[in-house]
Amino acid sequence: MISCMGKVLRVDLTTGTTTVEKIPDEVYEAVLSGKGLGAWYLYKNIPAGADPLGPDNILGFCSGALTGTGAMMTGRWTVVCKSPLTGGWGDANCGGYLSPAIKQCGYDAIFFSGISDKPVYLYCDNKKAELRDASEYWGVDAVDAENMLREAHSGGKIPRIAVIGRAGENLSLISGICNEGGRIAARSGVGAVMGSKKLKAIVLAGSKPIKCADHAKVKALSKELGRKIHKISVPKGLGGSLAIGGIGMGKSPVTLPLDGSLTPMLFKEWGTPSNTPMAVMSGDGPLKNWGVGTPEGGGLKMALAYNPEKINKIEEVKYHCYSCPLGCGGRLDLSDIASTEFYDTHKPEYETLQAFGPLAMNSDLNSVLHINELLNRAGMDSISAGNTVCWAIECYENGILTKEQTDGLELTWGNYEAEIALVNKMINRDGFGNDLADGVKRASEKYGGKEFAMHVGGQEPGMHDTRNDPQLAIHMAAEPAPGKHTIGMSIQYGAMSLCDICSWAPPATMHSKGEDLEPTDTMAYISKANACYSMLFDGIGGCYYAEMMGVHMYKTVDFINAAAGWDYDGDHYMEIGARIQTIRQMFNVKHGYAPADVKLPKRMLGKPPLSSGPLKNVTLKTEEQIALHWKAFGWDEKTGEPLPETVESLGIGKLMEV
Repeated sequence: MISCMGKVLRVDLTTGTTTVEKIPDEVYEAVLSGKGLGAWYLYKNIPAGADPLGPDNILGFCSGALTGTGAMMTGRWTVVCKSPLTGGWGDANCGGYLSPAIKQCGYDAIFFSGISDKPVYLYCDNKKAELRDASEYWGVDAVDAENMLREAHSGGKIPRIAVIGRAGENLSLISGICNEGGRIAARSGVGAVMGSKKLKAIVLAGSKPIKCADHAKVKALSKELGRKIHKISVPKGLGGSLAIGGIGMGKSPVTLPLDGSLTPMLFKEWGTPSNTPMAVMSGDGPLKNWGVGTPEGGGLKMALAYNPEKINKIEEVKYHCYSCPLGCGGRLDLSDIASTEFYDTHKPEYETLQAFGPLAMNSDLNSVLHINELLNRAGMDSISAGNTVCWAIECYENGILTKEQTDGLELTWGNYEAEIALVNKMINRDGFGNDLADGVKRASEKYGGKEFAMHVGGQEPGMHDTRNDPQLAIHMAAEPAPGKHTIGMSIQYGAMSLCDICSWAPPATMHSKGEDLEPTDTMAYISKANACYSMLFDGIGGCYYAEMMGVHMYKTVDFINAAAGWDYDGDHYMEIGARIQTIRQMFNVKHGYAPADVKLPKRMLGKPPLSSGPLKNVTLKTEEQIALHWKAFGWDEKTGEPLPETVESLGIGKLMEV
């Protein structure tokens, strides 16, 4: 594949040695790079039964197959490992500028095995890759450590750095890996794996060129996309109207296919915080630990508390990820917020706002901005942390936890001061926080309150309510890394028009919401198409929001063919997505993580159904639909294990012999 470097770097932290490994072309042809390359490599090289926090686990930093080719919105990087949170496949995804930096050092991925006897970091440039002493950076938060490392390596090309904070060092199973001042590859406990290996950071300062088969074609496609995005805008000051839109979405009896241009329209102006007021009112955003349909006193007050205009008013500057025209990120000026010691922070993502705002019945935006910076610096997953804090609040409310057990904290709904204190305790593994630092599953196993513990196969779910989107429910449970909200949703499928590039993908139609509650083969092929396209995008290093623009706005097939020098159709690329997904599922089976044992909590299924709000009386039939989903993939309908004939037809057996 012309756009890939053809090599990976293997670092043995036990011996302190590095090895360059060539990757055959047939691997890239089969699984691209990114998550696909990571899945192939880990399946082959991690022995069954490996301890996720032991030397046999492998931690991989993977760039995208199109990163650096000039293809817009392909600057994402993926971290892969055996997850200490679930015991199965683990991955996390992040933006920024690290992805091209991996390739500019000459590699498509960097894989770490073993355990160092002291804190180290990897330094890599055009000439060398070596481990260096990180003792002075150990114990320093992720933002400060990154700044220190950048200063230590100044004078040449500005290095790109990935680093763990205190949560990763403390082996919190809900910790992630940071870059660009606290942006986090947050999920699956990848930070704990990095911490267990005593690997503080990777510092990348290469400048090697990245090839592209048809640069002129890629440039033309990117210019076309850029012009479309530039033309799309929304009038200033309309953030408050988003809640009204959410009311309409919640009351509508039908699901409508959306225009993919809505994605850049919203995110250029507000970023992902645009979703919060809509989610509160539409039923998309879970409330009060997934337990109520509308907040007490009505939802509009809570929705308007998170009007994204409030965030825009303190935004100092917008920023863009590598090769992205949207600029959905931003730096916020917190100097006028008395309740925080921080000067600034990243604009919080929707997930963080929802997890520590409406999910916890907290209407104080400033407190969430404070928590956002705490988690960024510690490198802790806001989705998992928020779900865990809300479990603790509900347990306290129901007498399962006492004030003595919570170290004197009054864990009540909306008590943001207690939220902040508890988050600090979790980051530092202090007292009661020590038991919450490994997520809600383990906390509930110690204290009880399992009925309030929102997790799927050990991982806390993203902030989109499954009762609002039966497609999402399938992916939350059937995804090899469960609890993910980015693999597929009805609203996502309705915007993408996958049927126009894939012969077997059903068309997105206007239909009654009730139709999505009934298990059908059509629903199964929609969920399969969603998952395959998601894997394809991760393989090229593509952004989720480019995916949401749809195939007519973001011409994925044309981009890959131009950059790689190929001439394949959409069916071929969707098969690559199916191959990546199947290898990830095979990884779980190999490591004894049984897909059929992964269940959604009863509350997320609507058992019992909510008595108010847009999701009133909704109950899902997810287990029946998952069986059809597995059947569509060619996996066993009862166990979820890929069938031998499917593995053979996808050429995975031969691929593993390469």
